[in-house]
Amino acid sequence: MSSLPETLGQLRKSSFSEPRLARRRVKDELRENLLDRLRQGGNIFPGIVGYEDTVTPQVVNALLSRHNFILLGLRGQAKSRILRALTSLLDAETPYLAGCEIHDNPYDPICRRCKDMIKSFGDDAPIAWLSAEERYVEKLATPDVTIADLIGDIDPIKAAKQGFTLASELTVHYGLLPRANRGIFAINELPDLAGKIQVGLFNIMQEGDVQIKGYPIRLPLDVALVFSANPEDYTARGKIITPLKDRIGSEIRTHYPSTVEEGISITQQEAWTRRDGTRIHIPSYIHEIVEQIAFVARDDKRVDKRSGVSQRLPISTVENVLSNAERRALRSGEHTVVPRVADIYAALPAITGKLELEYEGEIKGADAIAREVIRTAIAKTYDRYFQGNNNHLKQVVQYFDLGGEVQMLDTAPAEEVLESMKNIQGLMEKIENVGAKTSDAPELQASAAEFILEGLHAHKRIGRTEERKFTAGEKQSAKKEQLFREEDDFVRERNRRNRGFN
Repeated sequence: MSSLPETLGQLRKSSFSEPRLARRRVKDELRENLLDRLRQGGNIFPGIVGYEDTVTPQVVNALLSRHNFILLGLRGQAKSRILRALTSLLDAETPYLAGCEIHDNPYDPICRRCKDMIKSFGDDAPIAWLSAEERYVEKLATPDVTIADLIGDIDPIKAAKQGFTLASELTVHYGLLPRANRGIFAINELPDLAGKIQVGLFNIMQEGDVQIKGYPIRLPLDVALVFSANPEDYTARGKIITPLKDRIGSEIRTHYPSTVEEGISITQQEAWTRRDGTRIHIPSYIHEIVEQIAFVARDDKRVDKRSGVSQRLPISTVENVLSNAERRALRSGEHTVVPRVADIYAALPAITGKLELEYEGEIKGADAIAREVIRTAIAKTYDRYFQGNNNHLKQVVQYFDLGGEVQMLDTAPAEEVLESMKNIQGLMEKIENVGAKTSDAPELQASAAEFILEGLHAHKRIGRTEERKFTAGEKQSAKKEQLFREEDDFVRERNRRNRGFN
């Protein structure tokens, strides 16, 4: 900052010469910097995953066209993140007249205070600087937002303190929109803004100016306007009025990740999985199951499609899964934190609150729906590793069909879990299919073996109680019950006949 010009005279002699600053507006600045980035190649918006061939090109086209634009999409589709990423296309530093509330261009001031300052100080007028982040103003639309909040109002206290009449332009208190002058102004959840307040945006979007409280002044603001909205909320919480939609240059639809791999990339990027001083290993199948939960829920008829299933669900879930595994490792004195499928069931609080249910789902209950979704996600993930062929796990299934049982609580140490699995023929040989080895740490082996059993349970080949005791499958249990009933019937008939002979 110290090397930057501090007065208007110094600014005129610097690289920030008058022709460059006086003529270039914010949308031109965004366009020019975007063109430079396109020439250089690489990712336009780092950290935005899955939009490379869909949303990002449309945002680029809107910026190159110098459009105000709106992002339409369900919750958890990175709309706000994209809008905030636009600051990366602004100049690193931008000069303005020091003390100006609306960051006036030193070469072309629009407010009365700055015009008077230039007349009084000339080239000695002080200059201050804005960073790119300071040029981004964001407002969450709510029904109680007023025109005064967005545009401005008369400030009688300012008039009284400084001795101005209410007719003076200097008594104006500027709203958020004028304060975003020479920057980006974002409104999130636009439909929540009352219709009469949306009308207040007409002038700035079409004519480029705002009028405050009937004052005979014109403020030709230099602002790039961007919006976000959930299209499914239009009827429930409000709507974007037609004249305003007509003035928005581009309408861009966002979407959820199209593949599990994209979802995993987003979750790994956003989730807090680096715990200080803790050695952590999250198996790939755990990541896949957590991501599949979101995909399965989005397809479930009992989950409200209009609300959607946010990408925050797998992010929160994997954090909760890891925390449950971390708690077990601390209690058991294990050296490595390795999540198991049991930890996913323990993470139900991170799932149920993010599922908006239809009537049928409400009747059944969020917990029950979430458990069914998890079980389906486990089955889909299991099939990715075993390609839907369970024949080579017949030995494992047979162990339970013959009456074998094993209990694996989510709090049980890995050594204890492995000890209980020793008698299950063929199980430990198959953990290599899911990326583990019999020479690995007990935590990794236990997690892999439990995943295989959970996969068999998800496909109903073996059973499992709520106390996490794995038993014979539902079909086999039914057969046994039938045999027991037939045996009881036979015994009763034999006894009846014996009594008859006597």
